[in-house]
Amino acid sequence: MEKEKLHKQSLDKNKQDFLYLMKSFKSMLINLGETSLAARLPWVGDSAGNASQSGEADDRLLQAISISFQLLNLVEQNNSTQLRRQMETQLGPASIRGSWAETLALLQQDYTEDHIAHMIGRLNVMPVLTAHPTEAKRVTVLEIHRELYQLLVKKENPTWSTQEQAAIHQEITQILERWWRTGETYLQKPELADERSNLIHYFSKVFPQALALFDQRFQYSWQQAGFDPQRFAHAHQLPLLQLGSWVGGDRDGHPFVTAEFTADTLRHHRSVALQLHRDSLQGLAKKISLSSRLAVIPKDFMEQLEKTAALFEQTGAEALKRNPSEPWRQFANLMTAKMSNTLNGDHGDNPDLYYKDASALLDDLSVMEQSLIAIGAQQINRELVFPLQRQVHCFGFHLAKLDIRQNSAYHDQALEEILTASGHQNPNFGQWSESERLTFINQELKSKRPFLPHRYACGEHADNVLGYFHALKTHCDQFGYQGIGSIIVSMTRSLSDLLVVYLFLREVGLNDVPFQVVPLLETIDDLKAGETILDHYLSHPITQKRLRAQSRPTQEIMLGYSDSNKDGGIIASRWTIYKSEIQLTQIAQRHQVELCFFHGRGGTISRGGGKIHRFMDSMPPGSVSGHIKMTIQGETIANQFANLLNATQNLEIFMAGTAKQAIKTDTVDEFESAYPLLEELVSRSQSTYRNLLDHPDFIRFYSAATPIDILEQSKIGSRPARRSGKRSLNDLRSIPWVFSWSQARFNLTGWFGTGAALTYLMGDSNNHTTLCHLADKWPFFKYLLIQIETNMLDADPDIMKLFAALETDQTLSENMLNLILTDYQNAREETDNILANPLSQRRTEKLEDAKLRKAALDHLHQLQLYYLRLYRNANNEDPIKDELLNHLLITVNALAGGLKSTG
Repeated sequence: MEKEKLHKQSLDKNKQDFLYLMKSFKSMLINLGETSLAARLPWVGDSAGNASQSGEADDRLLQAISISFQLLNLVEQNNSTQLRRQMETQLGPASIRGSWAETLALLQQDYTEDHIAHMIGRLNVMPVLTAHPTEAKRVTVLEIHRELYQLLVKKENPTWSTQEQAAIHQEITQILERWWRTGETYLQKPELADERSNLIHYFSKVFPQALALFDQRFQYSWQQAGFDPQRFAHAHQLPLLQLGSWVGGDRDGHPFVTAEFTADTLRHHRSVALQLHRDSLQGLAKKISLSSRLAVIPKDFMEQLEKTAALFEQTGAEALKRNPSEPWRQFANLMTAKMSNTLNGDHGDNPDLYYKDASALLDDLSVMEQSLIAIGAQQINRELVFPLQRQVHCFGFHLAKLDIRQNSAYHDQALEEILTASGHQNPNFGQWSESERLTFINQELKSKRPFLPHRYACGEHADNVLGYFHALKTHCDQFGYQGIGSIIVSMTRSLSDLLVVYLFLREVGLNDVPFQVVPLLETIDDLKAGETILDHYLSHPITQKRLRAQSRPTQEIMLGYSDSNKDGGIIASRWTIYKSEIQLTQIAQRHQVELCFFHGRGGTISRGGGKIHRFMDSMPPGSVSGHIKMTIQGETIANQFANLLNATQNLEIFMAGTAKQAIKTDTVDEFESAYPLLEELVSRSQSTYRNLLDHPDFIRFYSAATPIDILEQSKIGSRPARRSGKRSLNDLRSIPWVFSWSQARFNLTGWFGTGAALTYLMGDSNNHTTLCHLADKWPFFKYLLIQIETNMLDADPDIMKLFAALETDQTLSENMLNLILTDYQNAREETDNILANPLSQRRTEKLEDAKLRKAALDHLHQLQLYYLRLYRNANNEDPIKDELLNHLLITVNALAGGLKSTG
C-alpha cells in the first residue's frame, strides 16, 4: 500500500514539475516576442489544440512541441530517481527491483555467503555502446539536456531560499532559450567522428563516476546483508565492468567506417583513457597529504619511492623537494609524471619512465595500497586509491573495447578477390559447397604463409577487409590487443563463415593474437542452425587450441533480436532465442566451455529492448555464465546513461541481474512441459505474421501507410537505411522498419500475430488455465506478454486508420487494415484475459503517461499526414519538395520524443 502511495505521489509530481517547465518555456517565448506561438503551446497554451488547423507550415510550433515532449521525458527521468530514493528510505533498499539489496536478499535464502561471493567475483559484464541511427537528437541538444537535468536535480533541494529558487528558475529559462535558438533536427547526417565523440563523453565522463558510485552501493548492500565486508576490500575482488563500442568498428553495410577511422578510433580511445588516469593521479596527489612525521613509513615503500625518483633524475629530485615529509604525495606526483610520459610518448629509451600497460600502473598503485594498509590507513586507501585501481582494472589503457563487425557475404567477396589475385584456379569461393570451403580452409590454416605480398592491392572488398585487419595489427604491435574486442561475423550461416576470418588474420600476421571470432545469429533460420554451427566450431582444432590458452575457456556468441523479429514476429523471435540459449549452453557444457552471450538488443521492445531486470529474469536457467555483453543503442544510451544516478542504477541492475542468473547453475527448466504449447503459439503467430508480410500488396501498403520514405532520408545516423541501397523488405534495416511502424502508431512489429495465436489456443479451457499459470509463474512468458501489451498500448487504432488512408486503393487499404486491426483487438482482449488483474490496475503509470501525451501526439500526427500528402504529390523538380521534407523531418523528431521511441 505504501509503495502504491509513493508511485501515486510520483505521478502527481511529474505533472507539477512538467507544468513548471512548460510555464517557464512559455514565459521565455513571450519574452522573445513569440506571443502567438506561446498561446498555441500544448498543455499551457491559451489556444492549445487549435494550432495550425489550417494545415499551414509551422516549423516553430513543431519545434516547440518537440521540446515540450523532451522536457516531459527529463522530468520523468528525474522523478524516477527521486522515487527510488524515497522507496529506499521508507521501504528499504531491497524494495528496488533489480537492485543489489534485493538480489542479495533473494540469493542468501538459498546459497551460502562463500558461494555468492565466489560467483560475484567472477562476473564480467560489458555494455556495448553503438551508434545505430536511432538517436534523433543532435549532440548539442543532448548537452543541453544534461545541463537542464542537473538543474532539475538542483531544484529538488527544499532548503533553497526564495532568492536561490529564483536564480535556479532564471538558469532554467536561459537554457530553454539557448535550446530554442539551437534547433532540433540534423540538417546533415552526423559524421562518424561526431558519433564517436558522443560515446567518448559517456566513456570518460559518466561511466568512471558511475563505477565509483556503483561500487559504493554494492559494498553497502553486501554489508547490510550481513556479509563480511573484507571479501570485497580490494579492487580486483569486485565484479568486472568493461566497456565496449561499435563506433569505428562496425562496418556491416557502413561504407564510411574505413581502416583509417578504425585506427584513429583505437588511438583516440587509448589517449582518452590515459588522460582519464592522469587526471585521477593528479587528483590523488592533491589529496594524499599524509605526513611522514605522523607515521612510520614502510621501508619497502620508501625504497620504491627513492628508486622511482632516481629514475627521473632532476624531475624526481624536484618532486621530492617540492613536497617534503609527504612521501605518498611525492609518489603520486612521480606516477603522474610516468603517466604523462605514457600519454605524450615522451620517455626516450628508458622503459621505466612510462607505463607499458595498465598492469604496470596497477603495480604502482598496489605499492601505495600496501603502504597505507601497513600504517593502518585503510579508510584513506579506500577513499583515494581504491577508486583509481577499479578504474584501471575496468577501463585499462584502452577505455572501451572496439568490436569489429562485417557481413559473411562481404568476407566471401573479399576472399574471392584474394584468390583471384593469388592465381587460384577456382576463385569463386562464395559458390563453393560447405564441404569444399572447409577442406580448403583447413588445408590453408596448416600453413602460416599469406596468400599475397604485404599490402598487395587486389580489389575493393579485399582491400577493405585486409585494411582494417592491418590497422588492428599495427595497433597490437604498438600497444597490445586489449583495446580490441571481438571479430563478429554477421549473418553467420555456417562453420566456414567463422573459419574464413582466421585466413584474414593469417594474412596480416595476427595468427597468435587471442581474438574471439564470434558468430552473430540473426534470423530465425540462423538461430535454429546455431546449435550445429557452435558444436562444429568448438570441435575445430583451431578453436580448441585457442580455448586451451585461456585460464577460463569462454566462447562469445551473439544473438540478434532485430532481424529475427522482422523475420518471424515478436513471439517467434523471443521463443527461438530462448531455445537457442538452452541448446547452445548445453553444447558448450559438453565441450567444457562457458558461453558469453552477446545480446544484440535495440532500444525498442521489437528489437529486444525493455527493462533490464525483467530481461535478465527471463533468461533460461543455467544459460548465464557470468560473462555477458549487451548492446546499448541509439537514444537508449541517453535514456539509461545521460545522468549519473540513472547510469549507476542501470549498471547495478545489469550486474546484479547477471549475478542472480549466473549463481543458478541448474539447467533444468521447471516449465519445460509447457514447451509444446509455446511451439503451437509460435507456429500460429508466425504464420499470421508471414501471411501479412508475404501478401503481394504488402510492400505497396507499407510504403504508403508509414513514413518510411521520409525515414530513409533522415539525418539521424551516419549509416544508410538499407544495407545495399536496394528497395526491398529484405534489404531494409530493422531499425527504420520498426521506426516507420512506430511513427504511424501501428507498432505491429511488437505484437502482430499474437491475436490469432492466442484466440485459437484460448478456445481450449485447458490451454486457458495453463497460459494464465505460465503468465503468473514463468518469468519468460510473463515478460513476453507484458512487452507485447506495452507495444499495443503505444499503438493507436484511430491513427492507424488515418495512415492507412494514404493508400489510394481503398479496397487494398481496407483489406490490409482489417487484417491488422482484427489481430490487434484479439491480442488486446486475450492478453488482458491471461494477465492477472485488470489493465487499469496493472499499468497505471503507463496509462497516465499516455493520457498526458495524447492530445499533443494527435496534433503531430495530423501535421505529419498533411505534409506527407503534399510531399508525395509534389513533383520531384518542385523546390517545395525540399521544404516539405524538412517539415516532415521535424515531425519525425517531435514524434520520436513524444513516443519515447525510434527504432
